[in-house]
Amino acid sequence: MDAQAWDARYAERQQWSGEPNALVAELLAGSPPGSAVDLAAGEGRHALWLAGLGWRVTAVDFSATGLARGRERPEAGRVSWVTADVLTWAGPDEPVDLVLVAYLHLPPPDLEDLLLRAVGWLRPGGRLLVLGHDVDNVERGVGGPQEPAILHSVARFGPVAALLDVDRLAQVPRETPAGTALDTVLSGRRR
Repeated sequence: MDAQAWDARYAERQQWSGEPNALVAELLAGSPPGSAVDLAAGEGRHALWLAGLGWRVTAVDFSATGLARGRERPEAGRVSWVTADVLTWAGPDEPVDLVLVAYLHLPPPDLEDLLLRAVGWLRPGGRLLVLGHDVDNVERGVGGPQEPAILHSVARFGPVAALLDVDRLAQVPRETPAGTALDTVLSGRRR
């Protein structure tokens, strides 16, 4: 989908709750606040949640409509909102403590290139946290994109994981009202 399609989707209705994904919240629990980038932030649920915990957050998305929804929230003033395509965005002005990429699905060369750039945006010891629908979700899970070429897997994250001290790289189940979905998570720190 392109920016116009996402703008139309966001204009139609709110897409997600204002709460963070449970696994994102679990993996970042207890992390001291610092600077963060939320790539493909959409309506900003993760950016707003992090800002509420004291993080300095830049939310980046190519959907101006999605970001406008985030800007409407009372705590939105704590987030820097950037309308840009994550594939061409130059990145933060200085190294950050966290880059979060939740449910961004791109063809392998684009996603791998983006994640490799994101590792470069981290300060030493900074964390990359990537979460999204696993390729096995098409056959064994519910919801999400149905194009295997753009879905995640432990193997597909291998080149990026090799640059990190990995805390977690796994396929994980996620309960939804429609049933169990399968996601892939990569959490690791820049050496």
